[in-house]
Amino acid sequence: MTWSIIARDSATGQIGIAVATKFFAVGARVPHIAPGIGGIATQALVNPYYGIDGLKLLREGKSPREVVDTLISADAGRDSRQLHIMDATGRISAHTGRDCVDWCGHTEGDSFSIAGNMLAGAAVLDDTAKAYLANAALPFARRLIAAMRAGEAAGGDKRGKQSAALLIHGSEEWSDLDLRVDDHADPLAELERLEQVSRERWVHFRKFLPTRDNPAGITDRATIEAGIEAAIAGEK
Repeated sequence: MTWSIIARDSATGQIGIAVATKFFAVGARVPHIAPGIGGIATQALVNPYYGIDGLKLLREGKSPREVVDTLISADAGRDSRQLHIMDATGRISAHTGRDCVDWCGHTEGDSFSIAGNMLAGAAVLDDTAKAYLANAALPFARRLIAAMRAGEAAGGDKRGKQSAALLIHGSEEWSDLDLRVDDHADPLAELERLEQVSRERWVHFRKFLPTRDNPAGITDRATIEAGIEAAIAGEK
């Protein structure tokens, strides 16, 4: 009932997950990211602990294959689950249970992984991958959305549309971008609109927030406003 892409941006080191489905609030359960560690998407009959426990195992140094094996071996419902994992070095592993609804499957490339179930066909994943590769010049968030829009054009979730999400982490524990469209007639179009809105101020403002290296961040409002205005002007 879902397809998603996990990717690592070679230019920034960011890890991102984009996902869409005919189901409510997909962003609340499918994507899980630990900065500098990796990303996990848990799908089909979702098991949230695949994300929670899977990131813990990645932090402990387990490979994606070891993580998948550990998670599914402990889960009697594994035949109804789908998950895919990519660590910060680009290693990938996936599991699609035998009871997942067709079309279902997984594909991968250099620093990206795409998986889906209950789809219109294999072209959904293939076209998502092709668009991701073809749009390497785009900023990371827009590249992920463009890839998902291509998968949707190939048929997407065969039941229709309802929700979509985009989660991106950089070097901090808090997200660089966390956008959710929980219930919408055209969720990927709305996700694209929200990403555009985020560039009006938010993506520039977040640069002034506290970090581990600078725990206070920038608190001078004049400095913040000047920095935002300069960043916006630089994009025009």
